Amino acid sequence: FNTHMDKNYLLNKALINWLLQSNPWTAYRTRLDLLHQAESDPAVSAARIEMFTHPLVAGLTNEIQTWPGDAITNHKNAGLLLHKLVFLADLGLKVTDTPIKAALTHLLAYRSSDGPLQVIVNIPTHFGGSGQNTLGWILCDTPSLTYSLAVMGLKDDPVILSAVDHLAGLVRPNGFPCTGSPEIGRFRGPGKKEDPCPIANLIMLKLLIQYPDRLNSPVVLSTADTILNLWEHSQQQHPYLFQMGTDFRKLKAPLVWYDLLHCLDVLTQIPSIRMDPRLLDMLAVLTDQANELGQFTPTSIWTAWKEWDFGLKKQPSPWVTFLAWRIVTRMNPA
Repeated sequence: FNTHMDKNYLLNKALINWLLQSNPWTAYRTRLDLLHQAESDPAVSAARIEMFTHPLVAGLTNEIQTWPGDAITNHKNAGLLLHKLVFLADLGLKVTDTPIKAALTHLLAYRSSDGPLQVIVNIPTHFGGSGQNTLGWILCDTPSLTYSLAVMGLKDDPVILSAVDHLAGLVRPNGFPCTGSPEIGRFRGPGKKEDPCPIANLIMLKLLIQYPDRLNSPVVLSTADTILNLWEHSQQQHPYLFQMGTDFRKLKAPLVWYDLLHCLDVLTQIPSIRMDPRLLDMLAVLTDQANELGQFTPTSIWTAWKEWDFGLKKQPSPWVTFLAWRIVTRMNPA
């Protein structure tokens, strides 16, 4: 393990203090994931309460009460209610927390006959859809909804387990395809039918690794290999128009789409692949973007999140810095 970060500085007290003093969501996750403090620790509890009452977080929890929200017409739209739900799950909200508990009936209300949870989508007729708002699911949305509910505390709920089992069964030898429920019609992304869909593979992997018994399963390992293989051959392979070039390598939060931070955050949760040269190569692209203090600055932003600390490109972001260091410390606990 040899990176820019490894050679020049460590995760030091000054950087930790900067994270702790930045904003409540970064402070809360820093205490849990970098300092490994217990939820019962008074400092952790205080940070969690402060996070809950922050206007930006409270705004998101209020929005979740309107689930399922507007129809999805573009899965890359970072302002979708679906992506806001994922972010709340990543922050650490649980189904026992009042705002999520209040929305739970709606979150679980739409379930297809074969198991996966549905959202409202609107696919234009020229893309093979009906052009109407339709309840259905696509492999670039339902894994994120299922992931959120699993992480929030429903991992062993029969509804969630049924959805996970059905989705996992869709894997092919080269990963997960672009596919969805019958309600979406003839829709398929712009690519060859036999190709894997990069974003579907990423969020399916993100979902499956929440289950320890699946961590070293053939499905998980083959899906991880699909992403690493796309990285290795990024000059030649661009399935469904997904590329791993300049834009992919820019640092961007929250973890919405197929990019460097998102891929690394998911892949580094699989211990058995941490020494894969392809993953180490990807990691070096991240660590080389740190400044001399070990801080990371967003190099791309989602305008829907411009009010957050990661919504500015001209100054280091505590949240992006936390995400980067969580990745690094998984790879190199020392």
